[in-house]
Amino acid sequence: MTQEKSISMQYDVARIREDFPILSRDVYGKPLVYLDNGATTQKPRCVVDAIVNEYYSVNANVHRGVHFLSQQATELHEAARETVRRFINARSTREIVFTRGTTESINLVASSFVAGQMKPGDEVIVSQMEHHSNIVPWQLQAERSGIVIRVIPIDDRGELMEDALEQLFTPRTKLVSVAHVSNVLGTVNPVERIVARAHAHGVPVLVDGAQAVPHQPVDVQKLDADFYVFSGHKVYGPTGIGVLYGKEEWLDRLPPYQGGGEMIHTVSFSGTTFAELPLKFEAGTPDYVGTTALARALDYVSTIGMDRIAAYEHELTQYALQRLSEIPDMHIFGNPSHREGVISFQVGNIHPLDLGTLLDRLGIAIRTGHHCAEPLMHRLGVEGTARASFGLYNTKAEIDYLVEGIQRVAKMF
Repeated sequence: MTQEKSISMQYDVARIREDFPILSRDVYGKPLVYLDNGATTQKPRCVVDAIVNEYYSVNANVHRGVHFLSQQATELHEAARETVRRFINARSTREIVFTRGTTESINLVASSFVAGQMKPGDEVIVSQMEHHSNIVPWQLQAERSGIVIRVIPIDDRGELMEDALEQLFTPRTKLVSVAHVSNVLGTVNPVERIVARAHAHGVPVLVDGAQAVPHQPVDVQKLDADFYVFSGHKVYGPTGIGVLYGKEEWLDRLPPYQGGGEMIHTVSFSGTTFAELPLKFEAGTPDYVGTTALARALDYVSTIGMDRIAAYEHELTQYALQRLSEIPDMHIFGNPSHREGVISFQVGNIHPLDLGTLLDRLGIAIRTGHHCAEPLMHRLGVEGTARASFGLYNTKAEIDYLVEGIQRVAKMF
């Protein structure tokens, strides 16, 4: 028995799919085939149940009340923080900051790090494959504060050019900010090596883990990243909740991102002192319902096993690459040595929007466009691509249906 057959037999995808009611619905009279997990994942019943239960049974503001409901809601909120800490193996819950998502987490670091650690002319290094959420916040800071953005190029395989990265470091380099996994190419970047290179120059590293956390085990202590960010909605949790992990020594050094309730110790018109970590970065009422639901989502994938999910999705991705390559005039972008479950492609001269629209009529949901990565599109020499991205509930049968759908559309052109 091959290893691949063993993985498929051990992984009960049919049972898992039962946890996701939306996967049983029809679209235009066809069974839904959802292959847009890079944008957002579907939610298991247990996550939605957690939201409903908290609103109906425990709803009260946290950290402020002495009454029973407030105490109970606070316990759930802080238990969720511990769940996140354990899931990514942070040292302390003081290093876990709740945000609205990856985008806000990066904006938080960009704002506070530039304000506290950088001067005009200081440099931040990003890569050519970054999502806009790891480009635009730095551009805003460049306009406001005069910092300089430097860019790591990628090669024709879709991998970062590490030798070129080494050449970008100067005495004015203050931070490296890179994606763990490309949302377009699926490239898994060598984060540990990048962190080691940066630390050799005394430079901290921020890692955008939005496309990594749902698909593979993440150990922030092993990576040694100084900051690591991800979104709940990409890891089967609710929208509007995310995480900023930061090493305690760095979070202590940075000024607050926003001001208001929750993040203060004392307030007077003569001056204000701030709360201890992590509350210093959590101004206002938090999404305490979202944090509980996020914790439930992390518990859900942990129960399945992140190693098992990674192995299954790797098998699925390899199968999809093989099947898609059988289609005439198929062009798959990138050929990285290590790829997560994201495949971007074009078929002949068919515009990605036309392809995506016609596949939608067959019940197949894929992504089309620039995927919030226009600089990468420029590097690839295209305006956009079609993108299929896989999750823990997708199947080889769905990939076969995708291939049949593409072949059917291609005949129309």
